[in-house]
Parts: sequence; C-alpha cells; structure tokens
Amino acid sequence: MSSREPPTIFSPLRPRNSTCGYCGSPGKRSEAQTSYHAAEGIAHVMGCRVYQEMMDRGWRRSGTYYYKPDLRRSCCPQYTIRSRAPSVLVRLNPPSDYCSIRLDAIRFRPSKSQRKLINRFNRHISNGDQHDGGASVDISEGTSTKGKGRRKGKAEHVFKLADDIHAAELRFLRDETPAHKYEVTLEPASFTQEKFALYQSYQKHIHNDDDVTPGGFTRFLCKSLLVPRPITYLSGAPSHLPQSYGSFHQLHRIDGQLIAMSVIDVVPNCVSSVYFMYEKKWEKFSLGKLSAMREVSLVKEMHEAGLTDMKFLYMGFYIHSCVKMRYKGEYSPTYVLDPEDYTWFPLEQFRPHLDQYHYASCAHPDRCLDAPATEAYPPQEPADEVLDRVRVMVGFEQNTIIVGNLTESDEWNDNGGRFKEAILRTLNGLGDKLAGEILLDFSYDIAG
Repeated sequence: MSSREPPTIFSPLRPRNSTCGYCGSPGKRSEAQTSYHAAEGIAHVMGCRVYQEMMDRGWRRSGTYYYKPDLRRSCCPQYTIRSRAPSVLVRLNPPSDYCSIRLDAIRFRPSKSQRKLINRFNRHISNGDQHDGGASVDISEGTSTKGKGRRKGKAEHVFKLADDIHAAELRFLRDETPAHKYEVTLEPASFTQEKFALYQSYQKHIHNDDDVTPGGFTRFLCKSLLVPRPITYLSGAPSHLPQSYGSFHQLHRIDGQLIAMSVIDVVPNCVSSVYFMYEKKWEKFSLGKLSAMREVSLVKEMHEAGLTDMKFLYMGFYIHSCVKMRYKGEYSPTYVLDPEDYTWFPLEQFRPHLDQYHYASCAHPDRCLDAPATEAYPPQEPADEVLDRVRVMVGFEQNTIIVGNLTESDEWNDNGGRFKEAILRTLNGLGDKLAGEILLDFSYDIAG
C-alpha cells in the first residue's frame, strides 16, 4: 500500500433530477422530479484527500457515484452541515435526498440521554435481559458519581466516552464474564453473504422493501474506489483503530450473530458516515445513536493517537424543509456550509434564514429565495489558467496513462455543446483547485 495518493480519475455526467423521498405522501416519493443535482459523475479512482475536499464543497457519494445537490432548484434543499460536539449524532439513510452534517468530535460531550443509552446497552451485555430496566449510572463526562443518587457500596464511576463506549466489548474486558459476548470489528468494505442477509432484513423490516439484490447492495455499500492509504500515527495506536484511510464496514456481533453494521469512510480530516443497518429485534437499544457515538469516539481516539487534523464526523445530509429531518440540527455546536461561497456558519446564525426562506445563504443574504429557482445557475467557464491545468485521459501505453488538455478534446469542442455544459458544471462543482488536480475520463456517455 503506497503512502502517495494516486490521481483521482472521474467521469463527468449530465446532472439529473429525480423524485423526492421527503415531500411526497407518507411512505412514497414525490410524483414530480423536483430533486436536482448541480453536478455528478462516476469515480474510477478516488483519492481520500480529494474526497475530503469534495465533501467540503457539498459533494457526497453513493458507491462509486458522486453527486452535488442543487439547493436552489430542489424542492427540499440539502445543506452541508458540520457540528462541533453536538449532544447526539445521526444516521445517514439513502443518500440521494440529504446534505452532509459535520461534527467536531474533539469537543463532543454526550448528553444525559446518550449516557443512559450507553449505560443501558452495556448493562444488557454484562447482565442480560433482567437488568434492562434498572437505573443507569447517569453522570456528566469527566465528573464523578459522588453525592445524590449514589447507593452505598457502589464504586465511583467517571464517564469517559472512549472508555464507556468500549466497556462491554469482549476485547476490552479483563476478568469479567459477561452475559453476552459483544464484539466490534472494523474491516475494509467488502461483500459477504452475512452482511447481505443483514441488509435484506433491515430493508424488509425497517423500510418495508423486499426488492433488494446482492448486486445493488454491493454497488451501494461495498464499492467506493476510495484508494486506501496507510495512516502514520505519531504515538502508538491501539489495534482497533484503522491502519489506513479508505472505506470500511464496522461490524457489531452479539454471541456471534451480526446484529448491526455501519459503513464509514475514513479520510484525512474526518470519519464520514455512509449508512447504518441493524436487526429489528435490537431496535429498542437505539443502535443508530450508539453507533454514531462510537464513530465520534473513533475520531477522538485517532486524534489522540497523533492525527491532529482528524477532528470531524460527517453525518449525512440535512433537510430543514423536512420536519422529520430537522433533528439532525438539534445538536450543538453545529455549522452549516454556505452554498454560495463554501464558508461555515453556526447553525444558530443560519437557522433564521432557513426558517424564512426556501433557499438560504448567510454569506449572501441577497441571494436567498422564497421558492425554488426555475432555472439552474448558468455554467461558468473557468479562467484560461485554470482550463490549462485540466487534464483528460486519452489512452494507455505500456500501463501508462496518456493525458491531454481538456480544451483539445473532442468532448470540449463538440459543436452541439451537450458535452461541454456537463463538463463545465462538473468543473464548477469541483472548484478551481480540484479541477486542476482531477483527471477527467470520458468513457461514460456524458449526456446520457
């Protein structure tokens, strides 16, 4: 595994629109195709640093498919959001209708209710079902349990997220013999029949969807083409931490049975939640919230092991116009990526604009909209010095990629202009810096 990041190879596609899963009738998608993309494409090779920078411009991935929502035109605008230590973290569902949430895991402090969730689950693993309803050790992080509410003879306990989130795991136990064997493993994303069976069960019992296939599962949650790069920790890293950047499956097993799985990307500055699934019989333990706190702990542990830039958890897409999705913005401190200039604003500062307008911008309040725009922003041609740096794949020669200049390609000079607009929208979505770093490939039908 090389420590050098390979060039990212990306095929632009014409941005599409689709039906929306959040403004239709309950359980159904909208009848009209009112959810729009500003840019999209297929990755053949994706560098972890490049993807980090793409997320900071509002992109997300679904398998090898990458897209940037058009917030101005969409019925349910999708704001990229990052949170600095919120009280809880949220799960990412199917990605086409969301915007990123980013959390500063270093400043995360679990809320009272979250500490109860962790304690309740740990108690179940340690003692079994008969103790599920018992009182939890409910304390603030970094404080002791002396005083009110403590029973005589009980040992003092100081809640620390990294300690308590691992407290019931078999590998962290010393002399205890728990009622259940709880194991958590992190492995590179890959297909197994065991994982697919969990996905089938989750889709059937949680989403009432029987129409799933191994191929669809693989494309959606196993394939990413993020190129693994070794991680160099400045201090000795525990064995449960990832040894490389890339895409991973975090598997949760109880008594040998796979009961939950999270799909995550680990890139230089963050852990990005992609998806989470679980067996319905474990639903009462709020495994999604527990897994999210585990991902926050993962970020903190990697940071404390010497990765000083590892600070955030990206938590999926946030839709303020969808009431059932607003819970993602309830945790503080949270920051929203302004869709006009890609600067970050506290959610508290952004929320009045979100409440008032359909499309909101703090950086440019004059560009807020009361209703969805009827047309996309016209694509802007980058400056000549930027275009001069944009390269395209021309072919191969003895295992070497032959590249050429974009402005000399047939796709750029197509007389009909149907290719050029899609290319421009891709370059606009990437920004000048990434446009000069990513290698474009036209093996897909751009206008298809």
